[in-house]
Amino acid sequence: MQLNNLQPSKGSVKAGKRIGRGEGSGKGGTATRGHKGAKSRSGYSRKIGFEGGQMPLQRRVPKFGFKNINRKEYQGINLDKLQELVDSGKIKDTVDLSVLIENRLAGKNDLVKILGRGELKAKLNIKVHKYTATAKAAIENAGGTAETI
Repeated sequence: MQLNNLQPSKGSVKAGKRIGRGEGSGKGGTATRGHKGAKSRSGYSRKIGFEGGQMPLQRRVPKFGFKNINRKEYQGINLDKLQELVDSGKIKDTVDLSVLIENRLAGKNDLVKILGRGELKAKLNIKVHKYTATAKAAIENAGGTAETI
């Protein structure tokens, strides 16, 4: 076997129909595109969501509401979760972003907000982005401090 006599194996290559190569081929003239209409023209490409002229779904469905592009999403962490970590010995007295990332409660780019569900018995010094009023009161009642970053 040499390079000059290589051939694809039998049945692996289909002979495609040669379209638009004259009337004698049987595939000339309209070149299998039919007569008239958008699909027969060169440069035609169907738009995404086009339904043959029927009103497309994305235009039939009613729109409502408002999406604020400047919204800040906070990762909420409840007091009971912090107390759980204190009980298991994973956090001692200070809680900041690095501690929360270590314990997989927040991602490195997350904004963190402490929420007031549950009870906090431990004295913690917490430094995060935001607190609810009940959470801040509970932290200070337990003898800790709540600093914002």
